[in-house]
Amino acid sequence: MRVLLVEDEPLMAGAIRDGLRLEAIATDIAGDGDTALELLSVNTYDIAVLDRDIPGPSGDDIAASIVATGSGTPILMLTAADRLDDLESGFGLGADDYLTKPFDLRELVLRLRALDRRRSHSRPPVQELAGLRLDPFRREVFRDGRYIALTRKQFAVLEVLMTAEGGVISAEELLERAWDENADPFTNAVRITVSALRKRLGEPGVIATVPGVGYRIDTAPTAGDAAAPHG
Repeated sequence: MRVLLVEDEPLMAGAIRDGLRLEAIATDIAGDGDTALELLSVNTYDIAVLDRDIPGPSGDDIAASIVATGSGTPILMLTAADRLDDLESGFGLGADDYLTKPFDLRELVLRLRALDRRRSHSRPPVQELAGLRLDPFRREVFRDGRYIALTRKQFAVLEVLMTAEGGVISAEELLERAWDENADPFTNAVRITVSALRKRLGEPGVIATVPGVGYRIDTAPTAGDAAAPHG
């Protein structure tokens, strides 16, 4: 999952970003409305977390802009105000959820996971595919009942692949969705992470390489897939 966090308090923004990274949630930070709009114009985010009171265009303005694009990106509003009128106005702008400061980071993570699942409509809370079981709330992965310990980045990559339900995900899309804006677009981090993930998941291999296209979860191995290079 990749999140845009719009928060003008640097210490709070950094703490939230670091906490979300521990939960395998890549996070880009915008400290003002203009930066937020710029990031939204060039990146695709699974969720936007917006502080309402920020320099430049406000969080309300950012929310209205997101809704106007028709992207369907869920919006979680952060605010120090907890009056019913404030909640009502935020939801009226298109917010999908609301969290009042101060808040527990774990609650934010749970709300983000719930919004991400809701965005995907029919996707169940726990994903199961090709003998794999991924629980995003507990950040646990099992293969055929055996617990698999993964790094945060390996978990994030596997979550993107499993969400595609056997569809092909390009290396570029993995980089877009599992890394933040600081990732080098020319890096081989995706290839290295997928290779390490394959080793963690064990044999027989469950992540297939589609040459020149990307990667997918191998839901029904065929002779052609078995012969494909797993680089």
